Amino acid sequence: MGTPEHVVERENDDVEREEEGGSQNEGHIVEETEEEEEEEEEEEEEEDLDIVRDDLERGEVPVGIPQAQDSSTRTNPPEPFHMSRMQRLSATNPLRLVINGATRVPTVPSSQPRAAPSPAQPPLSTPTPQQSVITLNSGTYTNRISLFLFLLHFAVACGLVGFLLFKGIQGLLKAGSTRRKEKRVLEFFLPQVEAASFLSIALAFLWQKAVRVWPEFMVHFILWSSFLMSLSAGILLICFQKPPTDGVGVLFIAFAIGNGLYACWVTQRIGFCCKVLVKALEPVSKFPDLNQPTYWMLAVGFLWMSLWILAVVGSLNFYFPPLIIIALVLSLCWTAEVMRNVANITVSRVIALYYLRGMQLTTQFCFQRALSTNLGSACLGSLFVPAIEALRIFARGLNLLEGEDEFMFSCAHCCLHVMETIFRYGNGWAYVQIATYGKGFVKASQDTWELFKKRDMETLVDSDMTSAICFLSGVCSGSMCVIVVAAWTSRVHQNFTATISILAFFIGYLMTRIAMALPHACVSCYYVCYAENPDNRQFDRTVPDCLDLMKSNRDAVVPTPRVPHRFTR
Repeated sequence: MGTPEHVVERENDDVEREEEGGSQNEGHIVEETEEEEEEEEEEEEEEDLDIVRDDLERGEVPVGIPQAQDSSTRTNPPEPFHMSRMQRLSATNPLRLVINGATRVPTVPSSQPRAAPSPAQPPLSTPTPQQSVITLNSGTYTNRISLFLFLLHFAVACGLVGFLLFKGIQGLLKAGSTRRKEKRVLEFFLPQVEAASFLSIALAFLWQKAVRVWPEFMVHFILWSSFLMSLSAGILLICFQKPPTDGVGVLFIAFAIGNGLYACWVTQRIGFCCKVLVKALEPVSKFPDLNQPTYWMLAVGFLWMSLWILAVVGSLNFYFPPLIIIALVLSLCWTAEVMRNVANITVSRVIALYYLRGMQLTTQFCFQRALSTNLGSACLGSLFVPAIEALRIFARGLNLLEGEDEFMFSCAHCCLHVMETIFRYGNGWAYVQIATYGKGFVKASQDTWELFKKRDMETLVDSDMTSAICFLSGVCSGSMCVIVVAAWTSRVHQNFTATISILAFFIGYLMTRIAMALPHACVSCYYVCYAENPDNRQFDRTVPDCLDLMKSNRDAVVPTPRVPHRFTR
């Protein structure tokens, strides 16, 4: 197909076609009574269209023929080709024919296969950006560095606890002052602390059950029972008239005063808090096994705390007991917080996918996912969120005060602004998106806060009382444990009263916080899922009505103090 002989053959074929269909072609030319020039032009256009149609049928590519004439090509019947249409050869390529300014390019015959375009060579077109696909089953481990640090810390903690248990047993077998000291501790210290552990786990189960069954009553009860219990524990410790117990008692009384002021200040928020809590706990009844992760975490926490207490006793037979005890306390704080957030992430995935997708997942699968792919985010959040929230509360408390020293309060506003900025990159609301989409902790915190900003829900979620209710329930359990073990210890060995009281409060608080992960996760899912899809039928008018009242300045929710606008510019 690339030689002049082929072109001559093609011309001869066209001549034969012309001779065979000449009579038919003449019948189509003379159809109307018009001027000769117009007839010739119309005839040429029709014949050009027929040529295009024939080329397309044979696989030839016409270049330069307008595409707007395709419709007429399909409607007109094929006509024979005139030899007169071959006006001249192309000046640049003799193998191309020029027909009325249109170049016909000869193609490869059907006997010769066409070369298929290489799949490795994409078409020359502008690439369109691909949107990231949101997956609900990402198997990527999040925040691997924090996961590695936690596992390394836990391995070291296990080794230290085992070593201290060995030292404790070694001290009991040796004769001397160390043996007498450890026997005294085991006799007058260990029973009370173990009793505090049993009491704390019993209170943890009771708190969670009561909040799920009577949410409205328990909100009021927790606010005022934590005030009464902490005040009673402080007064009891002061009554022992020992310097250590007096110091601890003053701390309890100071906290009780702050607790009472807070309970009075949030009175107007209680109604809305109860509505949200009741609504958020409704899906729990659809998942009968939703409490199992919390129960597993409580059981593991109880066993670990029992070994931890024995390690504290064994540290008395080693160097620098105070430093070792402080290290054990910090390790227990991080471990217990990770246990709480594992339960939180498990419940969050179950409830969030029920809201967003209508799915009813198995709790066991979500629990396994929280212990594997999402464990790194739980470790990172457990390390920073308590500190960030505590500093944020402290900065807000400073901004509630008024004074004449402009410099000092400008510094307070600056500190609050810094904490508000940090809070956007690390907050407790992030666990919902960590559980749902498998995001990292920082990314989930940013995306969740952007959702709240998009729906104008920042003030509303800042005014939420759920986290405060869970915190105060832990304080109430810890205060109850203090009252029990302090009264017991004062009768058998009064010198241990202050130390045992602090440990009992610590154990009671941590165990109850693990148990309260379920209601806290349900409320978090309610807010975050509403912000993501407010048109979901699962949500009623509770949140939008409150937002409308807040916009009209007729809301009953007391706003949480924020940074003045002149300091955010």
